[in-house]
Amino acid sequence: MFENTKCECGHQNPIGTVLCESCGKPLAEEAGEEILEMRYDGAARRSQRVNPSWINRIWNFFSSVKIAVYLIVLTLLGATLGTIYPQENTFINIDPVKFYPENYGKLGEIYYFLGLSHTYESWWFKLLLLMIGTSLVICSLDRVLPLYRALSKQQIRKHLQFLTRQKVRYTGELSVQGDKEQEGADWVSEMGAILKKRGYRIHKDGTALLAEKNRFSRWGPYINHIGLIIFLLAVLARSIPGWHMDNYMDFPEGEVKQIPETNYYLKNEKFTLDLYKESDLPKEFQGTGKIVPKLYETKAVLYECTADCADPSKPPVLKEVKRHNIIVNDPLQYKGLMAFQFDFDATPKLQAVNAKLKLKQTGESFGPFLITMKNPGAEYKAGPYTLYLEQKYLDFTLDANGQPTTKSREPNAPAFIFLIKGPGLPADGAPYMYFPKQVDKQRFGQDQINGAWADRFEISVDSMEDVRFSNYTSFLNLRVDKAMPYIWTGAAIFMIGVIMGLYWQHRRIWLRIDGRTLTLGAHTNKNWYGMRNDVAYALNKMGIAVEDSKQLEQGGRKA
Repeated sequence: MFENTKCECGHQNPIGTVLCESCGKPLAEEAGEEILEMRYDGAARRSQRVNPSWINRIWNFFSSVKIAVYLIVLTLLGATLGTIYPQENTFINIDPVKFYPENYGKLGEIYYFLGLSHTYESWWFKLLLLMIGTSLVICSLDRVLPLYRALSKQQIRKHLQFLTRQKVRYTGELSVQGDKEQEGADWVSEMGAILKKRGYRIHKDGTALLAEKNRFSRWGPYINHIGLIIFLLAVLARSIPGWHMDNYMDFPEGEVKQIPETNYYLKNEKFTLDLYKESDLPKEFQGTGKIVPKLYETKAVLYECTADCADPSKPPVLKEVKRHNIIVNDPLQYKGLMAFQFDFDATPKLQAVNAKLKLKQTGESFGPFLITMKNPGAEYKAGPYTLYLEQKYLDFTLDANGQPTTKSREPNAPAFIFLIKGPGLPADGAPYMYFPKQVDKQRFGQDQINGAWADRFEISVDSMEDVRFSNYTSFLNLRVDKAMPYIWTGAAIFMIGVIMGLYWQHRRIWLRIDGRTLTLGAHTNKNWYGMRNDVAYALNKMGIAVEDSKQLEQGGRKA
């Protein structure tokens, strides 16, 4: 920090300025011929304020490049932790509480307990992204504004110390005869014409000259920042409801299921599986019994709910909006929703039963009534009796305490608990547990569970024609990503900034003639080899011999 007063040229510089904004004189009192620090052309930045307020302290925190690096490293570490074990959203029909300990032991249990199983949706990961975005914005503003002011108000005639302390410099005597001022101006004009042919823009002030090219490349890093900011904002926008979805769902053949967080329903109308013949397989697979699919296709129908969408007591009113045969790499697409085919299951699954309520003592039966496995009704009428659904278990089992529970959300061992009300029954009804599969009735002891009511009632089907199976289950990846266009936009802007900064360099050459003395200084933000060659070429053209361009780093003297 420097307590600046007016420069000797008369310009008042703000505190924090390293080089005079007008003439370029170094404002430090240090002696010597060290090469000047040319970042932001020595302009003062807001983060250099003396006695900052609390707002400025926050600004200073986020304007630090060191802090930005720490935030990026922390984010990379957090993202790495999310890759140790699979994330929850990559599975279908699992209970993460059980999955991680069962598959990865104690470490898996700790992994789930710490919330790392959904790292990329966690508040702390999103906070890190937000802080990186804030740092990018403040870092950019803290530097680009003073740099813009410095570059847009460049003085042509620079202080001698500014020129002699550049990395590329030259000082020498010219053979000027007659009017030194006029001949000096003519020499500058001729030098300017030579540099103009090299692509420089020329600005003259009598016997002083500024040659500049590719200034736009200085904005490359800030274009990068803009692209990254857009990219990060788009990633964070995925948290907005309806902007992003990446779910994996199973769709049994013939079943209609709602797509979560939307008003859309999708039906697997028919699943087609085409297998390779054994003779078509490579020799190493022949005779192994390995099934290799050639094609698997879901004939899908997409519906949009138009009424009773949120009323569980009424069936939703659906309107067909799209039909598409989904195959790998050819998804169903509708208004940003995409359904990708990624797997299938050829195991038959119970979908529904057309059951009847039978009175064992009289032999009477009432019904049938349709019980669907996944979405059963709340009550069923069977003659004078009404069956109220109290509980359902799609994959029935008993936990460690002997209490009924379900192992998964697939109808592998479905069970239903009904409360039967009607003639000859208590006012609060008779509880009855029903297992649609005969094997489950015997395995879990349906009659023993129902006790005395098992002697009076039986829920059953007359034949296999009353049982509906799905032969195939299609697994679809359902995606909605409204943020993706903005992500690509941010990435494209970032690449533009990279190209600007990578393929072009901002080069400037200042010179002044005082009497017969030529003083030249040059600066570039990269590629000093090219900068030295430009200066050496121009000086040689003007009759000043520069045998080795590298000697310009010693002020034109030979090393």
